Amino acid sequence: MQLSLSASSLRDRDVFSKSDPMVVIYTKGRDGTLTELGRTEVILNSVNPSWITKHTITYHFEFVQTLVFRLYDVDTQFHNIDVKMLKLDEQQFLGEATCALSEIMTKKDRSLTIDLLHREDSTRATRPQNCGKITVHAEESISSKTTIEMTLSCIDLEYKDLFSRSDPFLVISKKVETGVIIPVCKTEVIKNELRPMWKPIFLSIQQAGSKDQSLIIECFNFNSNGKHDLIGKVEKSLAELEKLHSSKQGEHLFLPTAVGNHQENKVLKSRLFVDKFTESVQHTFLDYLAGEFELNFMVAIDFTASNGNPRLPDSLHYIDPSGRPNAYQRAILEVGDVLQFYDTDKRFPAWGFGARPIDGPVSHCFYLNGSSHYYEVEGIQGIMMAYTSALRNVSLAGPTLFGPVISYAASIASQSLANGGRKYYILLIITDGVVTDLQETKDAIVKASDLPLSILIVGVGGADFKEMEILDADKGGRLESSSGRVASRDIVQFIPFRDVQSGEVSVVQALLAELPSQFLTYVRTRDIKPNV
Repeated sequence: MQLSLSASSLRDRDVFSKSDPMVVIYTKGRDGTLTELGRTEVILNSVNPSWITKHTITYHFEFVQTLVFRLYDVDTQFHNIDVKMLKLDEQQFLGEATCALSEIMTKKDRSLTIDLLHREDSTRATRPQNCGKITVHAEESISSKTTIEMTLSCIDLEYKDLFSRSDPFLVISKKVETGVIIPVCKTEVIKNELRPMWKPIFLSIQQAGSKDQSLIIECFNFNSNGKHDLIGKVEKSLAELEKLHSSKQGEHLFLPTAVGNHQENKVLKSRLFVDKFTESVQHTFLDYLAGEFELNFMVAIDFTASNGNPRLPDSLHYIDPSGRPNAYQRAILEVGDVLQFYDTDKRFPAWGFGARPIDGPVSHCFYLNGSSHYYEVEGIQGIMMAYTSALRNVSLAGPTLFGPVISYAASIASQSLANGGRKYYILLIITDGVVTDLQETKDAIVKASDLPLSILIVGVGGADFKEMEILDADKGGRLESSSGRVASRDIVQFIPFRDVQSGEVSVVQALLAELPSQFLTYVRTRDIKPNV
């Protein structure tokens, strides 16, 4: 992504001349630290400058990327110095503006105009007068529109099942800056085969990070209990995979093996081949966002008794007086903070399940806000307030049923589709236990797989979620309903909250990484084009 900048109505430096403005661009980390992304050139004698220098930044859907723009008036004595060498404390500060990259990406023309504030006035309710505005325009690079189509196969895979050949499938992952491995693509499961050739997979350069970034390709033997056996793995970039295709050579799989106090990679007889590798330019996830497609956030919260008494500190629903969020609140905040930018009205459907509302029977899909007429709340804080209120007004019960809330969310997506809406729905389910109605849940998911809907499941607490992982097709084959119908696509992403490493990767990164692919699979298989 390339950013270009312009400004308007900047304050004059003094009565005799206009400002000589320069912009310094920063990215703000989750801990508030600023990292400089780059600087523009200096524009002489202008209060309405347009800078030529463009700045490249990689767009990540999985988390909020906060940008900070600081404008300086560069003193005349420094005009012959490279802008990278300028000491900012020697320049006159003109103003600062902050926005999220996703705010820019969701604009039809990918341009956002922001008010400039003085640093010392940035916390005031009213902005200072005559500070001006800055306009940020984002342009998607051709590399992010480039999609790779690959057909992969293996030979000489090892037996992992006692009475039959292995049931292999591939998972392709990337390693993010923190070292955390995030799956980005997968194949189907091929039953009883040691020389599998999988259906073509599609992977954009943006998903991979770059054509030279190393990818981890793991081959697993599918087990219905969710505990899949690693057959072997390879680590190759897209550029290296392209060379494998050109040479028609196979790459040996390896298996990490503990030897004494260290780990070695055991090279296997099994080999991976790239039978097809082609590049094409296609409409991207960002094209659809700019083409007036909306993502609509929905949430469903588990109020079953296994969460513990909300009034006691050992409860998963305990509201800490210090303000420290519990796991349910963290999941709502982290996922909601990302998705809220993609929903224009920011009115979010919110439900609870597994509880007994006042003077009523146990409900497995009740409106979180306590209303009997409408299920939407205003903004992420609206969800948080409704959640806290519900804890005071319902009795925790059980069992843990997903079917009703998934069916309700699916009915909303179905109605929007019938009305011609350009909306894609994302249901976040937060739960502490293994789903009781597993087959009914599978039936609901299979039925919903034809709709503009994805389901994100966060497991909180210490339960064994292995059976839950069956719902996530990352872990194996497509779901099958009780009638034998197979899901048309993968729409579920599951993660146990305890697996998220605090301070290193947010639940959002682990949970949302695959969502753009799920969205693109939906629109491409239905030949839906963006309005661009």
